[in-house]
Amino acid sequence: MRRQFGIKNGYHMAYLFMIGLFMGILLVNFGHDTWIKNGSLLGAEMMSRLKNSRPVGEGLVGYVLRHRLFTGCLLCLVSTTLIGMPLLCAYICYTGLSAGCLLSVAVVRYGIRGLVFMAAVLFPQALLLVPAYILLFFWAAEVNRTLYAPGNRLEGYERYSRHFYLKKGAQIIGIMAVVIMGCLLESYVNPGILHFVLKIF
Repeated sequence: MRRQFGIKNGYHMAYLFMIGLFMGILLVNFGHDTWIKNGSLLGAEMMSRLKNSRPVGEGLVGYVLRHRLFTGCLLCLVSTTLIGMPLLCAYICYTGLSAGCLLSVAVVRYGIRGLVFMAAVLFPQALLLVPAYILLFFWAAEVNRTLYAPGNRLEGYERYSRHFYLKKGAQIIGIMAVVIMGCLLESYVNPGILHFVLKIF
């Protein structure tokens, strides 16, 4: 049952992300004047500032850690509430929407170079952060299901089981450790890659 629940949740999360991604692409294409002609997102001025900036890892890591860990902790807290699943679904859809908007703007403005730029923005931290956030979504969904949607006596027992909380605590510590490693890559490795790729703009 747990395996079926995980597979089912995985499909639902993928669908929500793809729906958000598709909506983001449509939003940019239908609002071309707002996003491209009159918008400054990934425009010449913004790209020039990025090329001329030299972020230092020590100064960037604090901001990145605060942002990523705050999001992770907020999802953990939300998962323990009655409205945890709707908010989790909304966040996944919002993530897809943001990705769709950024990807569309980058491709419309710069074509293939835009795809290369987006890849540079995500590499190499996405190799750790994407799996970590997927595991976090599964973790949050399972916690919320156990707390608020028990289907049998075992799940009802788990809500008051010390083993359940220790297990989930260990899992979230492991997930957050991966998130922290991803933040370190984003702060110390990614700026050099991004600055190298920006030379083609």
